[in-house]
Amino acid sequence: MSAVTVSDEHAASAKAKIIQPAWVRALHWTNAFAMVLMIMSGWQIYNASPLFGFTFPRSITLGGWLAGALLWHFAAMWLLMVNGLIYLVLGFVTGRFRKKLLPITSEGVISDTKAALTGKLSHDDLTRYNHVQKLLYAGIIVVGILIVLSGLALWKPVQLQYLAALFGGYEGARYVHFFCMAAIVAFMVVHVALALLVPKSLRAMIIGR
Repeated sequence: MSAVTVSDEHAASAKAKIIQPAWVRALHWTNAFAMVLMIMSGWQIYNASPLFGFTFPRSITLGGWLAGALLWHFAAMWLLMVNGLIYLVLGFVTGRFRKKLLPITSEGVISDTKAALTGKLSHDDLTRYNHVQKLLYAGIIVVGILIVLSGLALWKPVQLQYLAALFGGYEGARYVHFFCMAAIVAFMVVHVALALLVPKSLRAMIIGR
């Protein structure tokens, strides 16, 4: 077998193992960029009226002051909403959510959690999510929807008073918004950490190189 043939077969094998198609990667990184802007500017907004007995260091906030942070937050908000809506529509239309995230069973989550904690979780097929991944990815989509809706309630509490009422009023929406932010930050930290732990050869297949 020639070197060219071997190379072609290796490329075909790598292509078959690509986890994320191009449109998913593009929308994924755009969402991540917008979310980082919203989180950092949101911390500056939080500092102007803290919910708890702490504030975020200025070095990790964006906007410099309340008005500046609001400008950054609203700009990133539209990017996140438009890009996120495209992601949700394509996820449902293409059937990707159904194929990747379903089914999720309690037995599967418990079994995969035990396997992960004991170092026995299989990574033979990176194109398939285990039950823990399915639960986390489905959960973060729900959290993303909640943070957008609670954010809208905070942005227009009078015009969207019925939406704000679903969160227990303006103050309730602030708490929901904060805890959703915390969940997203935790997810991003774990997500990046796991990505860095994936062997280089597997990362190459994941990004399609």
